[in-house]
Amino acid sequence: MVASETALLIIDVQNDFCPGGALAVPDGDMVVPVINSIAPSFGRVVATRDWHPVGHISFASRHGSEIGTTTQIGEIEQVMWPDHCVQGSPGAEFHPDLDPRPIDLIVHKGVRVDLDSYSAFFENDARTPTGLQYYLTGLGITSVCICGLATDYCVFFTATDAVRLGFTTHVVSDAVRGVDVPAGNIEKTIHDMKAAGVILLPSADVANA
Repeated sequence: MVASETALLIIDVQNDFCPGGALAVPDGDMVVPVINSIAPSFGRVVATRDWHPVGHISFASRHGSEIGTTTQIGEIEQVMWPDHCVQGSPGAEFHPDLDPRPIDLIVHKGVRVDLDSYSAFFENDARTPTGLQYYLTGLGITSVCICGLATDYCVFFTATDAVRLGFTTHVVSDAVRGVDVPAGNIEKTIHDMKAAGVILLPSADVANA
């Protein structure tokens, strides 16, 4: 059994990030059975969802830009993505095979039309909190295990923010998948996570986290 001070964070396991979705992560659905197997071990489970309004700032269609390019918007370098996880759409829903029963809280992020959000803790301005930090600390949570999609974006930013906020931070290595945009980004962000103090561990070792 996982220590009571540790929470599981399930990041963006949504239809649009799985095969057939608008912004499909290669083999994104493969994280689902792993997550289902470990989630009941945790006393506290939080899941996030991208929950974008129509015309969201991250949508290439809004800017007339090529998908995968970057655009400087104020102080933020914004990656251009296809329209995805639009509020209330089927693509924004959790993957149908993800077992929702262990989930205690759902955090919606990227809900403001002019501000994107990768991290479960902060919007992309790195200042506006989602409230997750206060929820966890209020419950005495000092450690998090992170899984979901995508390794090199929302998982990465969630993990590095968690370290910065003082949480002991693990990423479940066989319960994440990445988009690798630009090429090599998965390898780079895994290196950067480790350098920041994130601990990568397989699901078989989660019970000892």
